[in-house]
Amino acid sequence: VQLQASGGGSVQAGGSLRLSCAASGRSFTSYDVGWFRQAPGKEREFVAAITWNGGLTNYADSVKGRFTISRDNSHNMVHLQMNSLKPEDTAVYYCASLRRGVGVPPESPGNYGYWGKGTLVTVSS
Repeated sequence: VQLQASGGGSVQAGGSLRLSCAASGRSFTSYDVGWFRQAPGKEREFVAAITWNGGLTNYADSVKGRFTISRDNSHNMVHLQMNSLKPEDTAVYYCASLRRGVGVPPESPGNYGYWGKGTLVTVSS
């Protein structure tokens, strides 16, 4: 499966953005999907993930209550709604997928085999 993230941009603190991840290829429902981000000089970190059917989600503590992950399997899309953005949310955001498993998708980037190009989110204070 090939992935492409979009929707990044520049916003002021407190604002909102909605990122989208478009998947191509067959069997999108065979994959769990995660969002990760990487700020300059920092390691890539987990943001959120969702199971193949949208039944389970997982969030990093730093975004809980502010970000919401969802998916639309009829359009091969996964979204990340980001509200109450903070300057520390500034990063390149990536979507990634792995073969669906049991339970909540993992948080380690190493578990994800398919990655899209990132989209830059800049939050100014």
